[in-house]
Formats: sequence, structure tokens, C-alpha cells
Amino acid sequence: MEILKIENLSKVYGKGETAVKALDNVSFAVNKGEFVAIIGPSGSGKSTLLHMLGGVDRPSSGNVIVDKTNMYQLNETQLAIFRRRQIGLIYQFYNLIPILTVEENITLPILLDGHKVDKKQLNEIVTSLSLNNRLKHLPNQLSGGQQQRVSIGRALISNPAIMLADEPTGNLDSKNSSEIMDLLKMFNKKYNQTLIVITHDERIALQADRIITIEDGKIAKNEVVRP
Repeated sequence: MEILKIENLSKVYGKGETAVKALDNVSFAVNKGEFVAIIGPSGSGKSTLLHMLGGVDRPSSGNVIVDKTNMYQLNETQLAIFRRRQIGLIYQFYNLIPILTVEENITLPILLDGHKVDKKQLNEIVTSLSLNNRLKHLPNQLSGGQQQRVSIGRALISNPAIMLADEPTGNLDSKNSSEIMDLLKMFNKKYNQTLIVITHDERIALQADRIITIEDGKIAKNEVVRP
């Protein structure tokens, strides 16, 4: 079942002779539970694509359909709510709120929605992430690897349609990088969580089910690694 559909997505910055086409008529689909890696050299358009998929920046033309909702037909308020509920974002530099505890950072999307936190689900997530004894700690009391685990927990807490990771191991050493990728793959398999990872690391990309290569704003390759 398709959980994400990208249709003729384009993004142009600037106008006239100074216009730069960052994305050029990109189309692809992702099935529920699939693990897709998106790779490409610096300036290829993969970061622009990430912003479109994450609901952070509107395209010049084309559609991003997540779980049957066309994101860019929503107004700004609707889009912010949809993004919080349906897209779990994991950043290279964690983007945790420094004055909130681990537990508060993880449950923030639920609290912003005015909903009650499912304690059983929270406990299951923090146990999987080995954060049980860190719930009352602040981000600056954690290692980089632990901060990224908190970021993963925050991305998962709303049971999003897609989990989108932007260079999730780019700020970590090799041991922590391996552990973070093992966790992301575990959630992908155990919970059938759709996972899209933007990376420049070929070793990470080769762990995916499929690799999409972006070059000059276009899809250069779309290859199944493991069926």
C-alpha cells in the first residue's frame, strides 16, 4: 500500500535569469513499511526534497501525498498540525528543546496536540531506546547518541505515517552511528514504520530496501536493493 506519493515535484528559487531549479519534475512512491534511502552529492537537491517531504517548504509545483492527504493543499495551520501528527522528523543535530527533559522532549508532539500521553506506548519506546534511566535528564546531560535516541522517540510517539531522517548519524562516531541505524531498522521492521533516510553515507544507504539517487534536481536512479 502506498503511504507516500510524489507527483511532478519541482522547486525553483529566484526568478528570471537568476532562477535556480533545485528540484525538476521528481516523481516516486513509497509503500508502507518500506525503508528508502535518498542519496546524492552536495547541491543535488536532496535537502530541498527533504524539506518538501517534511512539510517545511512549499514546492513551486507538484504534489506530496502522505497517507492520501495532499499536504500542500492544506493551509499553514492545517499543514503544521498534519506535519506534527503524520511526519516524524529526525535531524542530524537532534533539534531538542534544551529546557525540557527527555520525557518532555519525546512527548512534546502529543502535548502540543492537547492529547493525553499513552504511558504504555511511551514506556515501550523509551525501553527500546534504552532511555528509561534518563527521562528526567536535560539534553545537555546526554551524549550525542542519547540525544539522537530522544529525537527518534519524539519522531515515533505520534505513530506517524512516515519517519524522515536527515543525515541521522552525521554527527555521531561510528559506534553510535551503527547503534542508531540498528534502532531505526528495528522500528522499521518491528512496527512496520515507513522510513526515509537522506544520507551521503553509502554504507547506510545499502542497508535500505531501495536507494533513490538525486542528481541535478532529478532522479538519476531508483534501485531496489532488497525486494
